[in-house]
Order: sequence, then structure tokens, then C-alpha cells
Amino acid sequence: MSHGPTMPRPLCLVENKNKQLLLNRRALKILGQISQPVVVVAIVGLYRTGKSYLMNRLAGEKHGFQLGSTVQSETKGIWMWCMPHPSKPKHTLVLLDTEGLGDVEKADPKNDLCIFALAVLLSSTLVYNSMGTISNDALEKLHYVVELTELIRAKSSPRSDGMEDSTEFVSFFPDFIWTLRDFTLELKFNGRPITEDEYLEKALLLIPGASLKVNTCRACIRRFFPNRKCFVFDRPKYEKELLARIEDVLENELDPAFLEQSKNFCSHIFSHAKTKTLRKKVKVTGNQLGTLLKTYVNAINSGAVICLENAVSTLAQCENTAAVQKAAEHYSKQMAQRVMLPTDTLQELLDVHTACEREALAIFMEHSFKDKNREFQKKLVEAIEEKKKNFLLQNEEESIKYCRAQLEQLSKSLEKRRRRGDFFVPGGYSLYLEEKRKVEQDYSQVPRKGVKANHVLHCFQQSQAATEESIRQSDKALTDAEKATKAEQAKREAAEKELELLRQQQKEQQQQQKEQQQLKEVIDGSLQEHRKQLAMKVAWEVRGLQKRLENTLEHELKVSQVVPEEQRPGSSEREDPPC
Repeated sequence: MSHGPTMPRPLCLVENKNKQLLLNRRALKILGQISQPVVVVAIVGLYRTGKSYLMNRLAGEKHGFQLGSTVQSETKGIWMWCMPHPSKPKHTLVLLDTEGLGDVEKADPKNDLCIFALAVLLSSTLVYNSMGTISNDALEKLHYVVELTELIRAKSSPRSDGMEDSTEFVSFFPDFIWTLRDFTLELKFNGRPITEDEYLEKALLLIPGASLKVNTCRACIRRFFPNRKCFVFDRPKYEKELLARIEDVLENELDPAFLEQSKNFCSHIFSHAKTKTLRKKVKVTGNQLGTLLKTYVNAINSGAVICLENAVSTLAQCENTAAVQKAAEHYSKQMAQRVMLPTDTLQELLDVHTACEREALAIFMEHSFKDKNREFQKKLVEAIEEKKKNFLLQNEEESIKYCRAQLEQLSKSLEKRRRRGDFFVPGGYSLYLEEKRKVEQDYSQVPRKGVKANHVLHCFQQSQAATEESIRQSDKALTDAEKATKAEQAKREAAEKELELLRQQQKEQQQQQKEQQQLKEVIDGSLQEHRKQLAMKVAWEVRGLQKRLENTLEHELKVSQVVPEEQRPGSSEREDPPC
């Protein structure tokens, strides 16, 4: 009902039963749902004076508050009708119709004072409805105003003189309207026309010689209700049968003068009836009105005096507690909506916290009042601080959860290779470090890891420390063994190479020897051939020489046989031919 309630019909708000005032839970629930300020118009007066009819006129309905056409009072206790205010946006009009005062059927006349007091304390405009004129008799019947001080006290600590300060009452009391039904007098004074309000003010002047009771009533009305107004309604020219069914009478059947007076009355209420307020102009909502009502009724039923100061303190306690809860809930709701956990940085969350805390404090200030020493504001700050800690913790938990999931996903290949034994080989430590660095590099690229990103990475690195050391030790042992094996193999290979070299050298030597032998054989063969050829050449040359010698000799012989020796030239000097 934050936008104004709509009740199809009135409900009993306070039931007057067995000398006890009982609250209607259904009606209280409706009030509790009204977060708007309320304009409360209550009507009181003697029974059978037409109060309910006027309230139905204000409601704009013919049927609503029950009307009576017999001597028996129809309205018992206090009845409530809530509706959107016709001229004040975001306000709720609350109409309270009370049971008739002075009902002869009542067993305890004090009930009238309790009902009257409740009407005064709950309303922002109190309508007192009576018949005829404002006479001493009418004022005597309004003795409840005088008796209010018997039931209501402004402060928990009374003044030293035992008197109540009327200004304290005024801050709680409503505006006062006196409606006079079946008014038969002419509004004139000393031959001059006067207004209804002037008539009321003259009637409330203290009259010398009047009874103390009447003058006291006048003084109390003037003191407790500084804002006063009067409306008079002429005696309607209805037949008795018409009055018995007045709620079914059409507008055009009503007395025009009475109809005009009714419209003026309703127009004034809609235009001038104030919002219900407490001290320092604190506006009262429907929910707060219900809280005040419960406080007042509890005090009346317990036989205690209604202390307005305590009632306001009780209301402040309830409203400030509710304001703390409302503000804290707003903070939680806005934080949940605006923060996407985990936040990338702590400052990101703190910035949202600051904005939501500011809004929550504004809501608290709007709905709280009389927060002495900022007691409830401190409670709100503590509540928000606790909620902030929870958000910080939740932010860290979400960051840890998210980062662990990311690292688990990124390290799957690393873990798979570890289980497969890929790193438990010579040089596996370097392979492992390379794979691990890749995981950490990929992790650094993951966005919005949150405030625990480094912490989770550090934990991951620590969790890998034992595995890393195992791989390192294994790598060292395997590498040392491999180195030893390689050294031994190198030795063997060197020995084999040396042996092979020796064999090669031996083979080369043998080959050289073989080649030398072959060369020798070739040389020897060549020498033999040379010798043979030389011998053959020599023999050939010898044979040629011999042949030439033989030819020469033969020639010489032939010549000698022709020429005598002594005739031969140089025969005396010629030596013997060489052999």
C-alpha cells in the first residue's frame, strides 16, 4: 500500500468490549502497510447525532460507516476507513468514526473518555459533532476535554507544580472542528452578521458567573486546540421516513442548503486538514500510527496514564529499528545488484560499498526520528560494517573459487604429463619448468581473477613444490647416470676408435707393404725387363756391330784383294782396327 490503500469498506479498528479496548489485527495490518504520511480525520460526539453520515460524505460514499435510525448506537469502538487522499498526492486519508459518547447502554462511562482520548491522540483533525447550538449544556457534555489531563500526560517527569504544559499537548493534539447539526439560530451578533468561526470563538469566551466546569471546558478547548473552526448545518427539511433511509436518498432529494453546507465541510477537510505530525513536525505514516495506537491502548488497558513522551520514545524505538533494518536491507540489495563477484580489485568493491552506504544512511535519515545520541545510526553503521565484511569475505571466497578453477583447467596438461611420467626423464626438470611457466603465463592473462589471484597462484606454486623437487631430484639422478653412461660409452667409443685406428693403421701398413711388395715386384719385373731389353739391345747392338764389322771386314778384304797392301793409302800408318 505504498501508493495509497483502497479499502472497499470500513473496518473496526478498536473494539470496546468488556471494559477493554481490543485491537483488530486485520485493521492494524492495513495500517502497517501504509508507508505514506497520513491525514487522520476523527469524529466524536454524542450518539445519534449523525457522525457516521458526515464521515461517509468525506469518503464519497453513501454506504460505509453504519448509520443508525433508532435509539440504539450502531458504531461501537472506533472504525477506520483508509483511502488515497483526494487532493494530497502520496498521502493517505484515514477516517475514524467513533462510538457515540454518553450511550446509556454503556456499563462504564470511563470508556467514553478513553475513546475520546484515542480520537484526539490519533487524529490530525478532530471533528466534534453536536446538535443545536454551543450552549452551556453543550459545553458540559464536552467535559472530556477537561478530563484529558486525567488520562494523558505530556512528559514522563511531571512539572514540580504538578501542572501540565499546554504547549506539550498542542504539539500532539489535532486541529479542532465543531460541527453543529440542526442549527436554528441566525448568525448575527449585535445586529451584525458573523461567521461560523466567529460564533465559535465568542462561545468559547469565559463568561463571568458561568459554572467552573463550563468555563474550564472553554479554557481547555482554547488552550489545547489553538487551531479551531466551526461548521453549522441547518435542520434538514426531511420527512421522518426519509431520514430512516438517508443513505439511499439521491442527491437531488437532499435539502440544497444542507447539501451545500456538507460540500463546504468536505472541501475544507480535503484542503486544510493537516498531515498527522509529532513534535518537530515529524510526519506520521500509517505504520507509525498503528504503533502509536498499540502503545496508547496498552497503557489504557493496564490502567496507566498515557505518557506522550514515552509513546513517542516507543514509536522512535520501533521506527528507528525499522529504519535501520530498511536501510541495511537496501545496502545488501544494492550491493548484491551492483557488485559482480569477484571484483577485479578491492577498491572496486569499496567504491560500490561507499555509494550504497551513503544511500542507506539517507534512507535511515528519512525514516528515523528522535535518534538520541545517534544510537540507531551507530547500529546501522555497525550493521553495514558487518555486511561489508561479509561481502569482502564472499568476494575473497569467490576469487579463490574462480582462480582455483582457472588454474585447475590451465594445469590439466601439466598434470597429465606428470602422471604420464613425461618429466621423469633426463632433462625432465627443464621440461617441467617450461610447462609450469606456460601455465602461470596463461593464468596471468585471465581477466577479473579478483583480490586473491596472487594468493591462489602462490598456493598453486606451493602445491607444486614437492612435485617440482621430485622431478628435479629424478632429473639429477637420471642425468648423472646418463652422464656416467655417456662417459663410459665415450670411453668405449674412444677405445674402439683407437682400436679401429690401430686396425686401420695396421691395415694401411699391410696395404702399404702389399703395395710396396707389388711395387717391388713391378720394379723388379721392370728391372728384369729392362735388363732383358738392355741385354737384348746390347746383344742386338753387338750383333749389329759385329755385322757392321763383318761387313767392313769383308769390304776390307775385298779391297785388299784388289789393291796391294802397300798401295793402299795410309797403309803404313794404319793401326789395327778395334775389336
